[in-house]
Amino acid sequence: MSIYTESLEYHSKGRKGKIEVVPSKPVGTQKDLSLAYSPGVAEPCRMIAEKEDQVYEYTAKGNLVAVVSNGTAVLGLGDIGPLAAKPVMEGKGILFKKFADIDVFDIELNAKNPDDVIRACEFLEPTFGGINLEDIKAPECFYIEEELRKRLKIPVFHDDQHGTAVISGAAFLNALEIIGKKIDSVKVVFCGGGAAAIACAELYTRLGVLRENIMMADSKGVIYKGRKEGMNPYKERFAVDTNKRTVGEALEGADAFIGVSVKDGISIDMVKKMAKDPIVFAMANPDPEVLPEEVVRVRPDAIMATGRSDYPNQVNNVLGFPFIFRGALDTRATAINEDMKMAAVRALAQLAKQEVPESVSRAYGGQQFRFGREYLIPKPFDHRALLWVAPAVAEAAVKSGVARKKLDIEKYRDDLETLLGSSYMVMRGIKNRVRTGASASKSKVTIAFPEGEHPKILSAAHVIREEGIAEPILVGNIDAIQRRIKELSLEDQLKGVQMIRPSTSPKLEEYAQRYFEKRQRKGTTLAVARQLMKQNNYYGAMMVEQGHADGLLNGISQSYPETLKPAIQTIGVKSGSRLAGIYMMVLKRRVLWFADTTVNIEPDAQELADIAIQTSELARRFMAEEPRVAMLSFSNFGSNEHPYARKVREAVAIVKKRWPDLIIDGEMQADTAVRPEISLESFPFNQVPGNANILIFPDLQSGNIAYKLLARLASATAIGPILVGMNKPVFVLQQNSDVNDVVNMAAITAMEIHLRREVIHASV
Repeated sequence: MSIYTESLEYHSKGRKGKIEVVPSKPVGTQKDLSLAYSPGVAEPCRMIAEKEDQVYEYTAKGNLVAVVSNGTAVLGLGDIGPLAAKPVMEGKGILFKKFADIDVFDIELNAKNPDDVIRACEFLEPTFGGINLEDIKAPECFYIEEELRKRLKIPVFHDDQHGTAVISGAAFLNALEIIGKKIDSVKVVFCGGGAAAIACAELYTRLGVLRENIMMADSKGVIYKGRKEGMNPYKERFAVDTNKRTVGEALEGADAFIGVSVKDGISIDMVKKMAKDPIVFAMANPDPEVLPEEVVRVRPDAIMATGRSDYPNQVNNVLGFPFIFRGALDTRATAINEDMKMAAVRALAQLAKQEVPESVSRAYGGQQFRFGREYLIPKPFDHRALLWVAPAVAEAAVKSGVARKKLDIEKYRDDLETLLGSSYMVMRGIKNRVRTGASASKSKVTIAFPEGEHPKILSAAHVIREEGIAEPILVGNIDAIQRRIKELSLEDQLKGVQMIRPSTSPKLEEYAQRYFEKRQRKGTTLAVARQLMKQNNYYGAMMVEQGHADGLLNGISQSYPETLKPAIQTIGVKSGSRLAGIYMMVLKRRVLWFADTTVNIEPDAQELADIAIQTSELARRFMAEEPRVAMLSFSNFGSNEHPYARKVREAVAIVKKRWPDLIIDGEMQADTAVRPEISLESFPFNQVPGNANILIFPDLQSGNIAYKLLARLASATAIGPILVGMNKPVFVLQQNSDVNDVVNMAAITAMEIHLRREVIHASV
């Protein structure tokens, strides 16, 4: 099936198009209706009538953007009209929502007269927090944007102009840095005389390119002083006094080519004549002005960028407009000015120099990215762009005087993490507590990693160090670890990190003797102990047992039982405790704890009670929230007398006897535990009336199935498994965890270490 056929099916199957409107408040009861509409809605109306800026408090205006087009310059299709432009505008809407959680109404105007477009936008101003102009032909687009910026008190942004300029500008700065050329000395040729070309040229001058070093060519040739054909006031700004008349002549000796024109806009022969280390940004879509593989063949010293995702350095506007609007909306800016655009440019340029998360590599088939000739700008699916660009834009809005709302930028950056998913907020809170604990104790915790040779462990070790979470100890073949560190270019980041090879460790005999003492009456000889201590798993566990490491994190390359067995035999289960695996399930608006999901196949009532108590203690320590425990079953409060249901009921009774103050109830069905209306209607006596934050499953099957379904189908983030019941802090990674998972679990390990230290300190 061709991409064109697939696209038609994509747009037409199911609900037509790509967008829908969904309520953000409940409308399920008579009371909800009275609040959402009459009579309750009158009160916010009165508030806004008294003070207009209250509209941002009581309506969606502050998070609503109009994507406006008249369809006169749609993609590479030209003037196809407003109806045919609608799929593109809907697409713009889903990008706003996906990347920055901004709501959009697409507005297609049957209005070729630019003054009609301006007037329509003026009429729309009360509804929207901002206007994104799209696919409007030049030069009318310049006039429309200029007039709207004068007349409206909300930000207006023509993405076809400024989006390409911002993203390519960031790439241009980084390209210059890589080749070592100064921006005020480079000669730049722009190919194209439309909205994007002129906006790029204007922005590049603000970055430092001298106007006398710019030459622009359109379909008629070089724009020179005195030219009459195809000119307008916007092109006139870039008219130069020159005898050159073709783009080929202009490129002779030029340092950079910035193409926003058409396929085959330049030839290989033209590129050959450019200066050393030429910058060639061929950004025409869908086909660039010149193909990268052709350029590389004749000019291997060239740095290339295109608008396509199948080549390095894709100049994709989605890196800009969602985050620029996010910063503008959140400051209630009256405009998107030059300072804000420049802030976006520099933020993107700096972000490209940071280490790239594994999640980005996964989105691109496992490709590895590192700042250089083939990675000048971040990838579109790099979620960090929100955290870098939006705060930079917001700060620029405040400093330049167009913001109507001041923001604490550091707090704002933290708040933005909620848009990336609640898991970011949860883990940020845990990491902050870990850093606070390290500061209070004036020492970092140490975590042993028995899979020290694994590339993901090494990449995570760098982040763990950098974020101040812990000091990693890498257990494994030291030669292999050092070789892999070099391959990953982490020599500086992991300089001085402790590495231990068990088979040559001076502590091997001490560890073997200790293990023998623990296991001699369980069939273990000293010779066997020596052999086991040469294994990374056993050695790492014994490091923790002997106090030579504070915690253990393992399991990325082996099964759960293989990982757990050495720790159980070496460190052991805490007396009176039940070993259990718990997942923190992070949803959009709540956090749930699921237990047991990894260890106990068919626990009895006493074991279920132990699991419930230990999970409650964990949740209280980690999240500082009151545990509300639902003991789950297929039965609701005695509705079935099957032994499975009775087992859960007995567990509830045991817990209430052991911990009378704990909020717990059951047996209950899963929906009774999480939907308040069910308890309100049928079970008014329920102590956990639909607001459970801890769900205890009756067996391993149900717990394991539930957490995996929720993670896959409800887009919940599963953090764990968090192992409880061990004598010392031991945690197990899921097989094939990514680097971020390892970092998160290291933070959880470190937090458990700090919490145990606090208990010891308090008891002394």
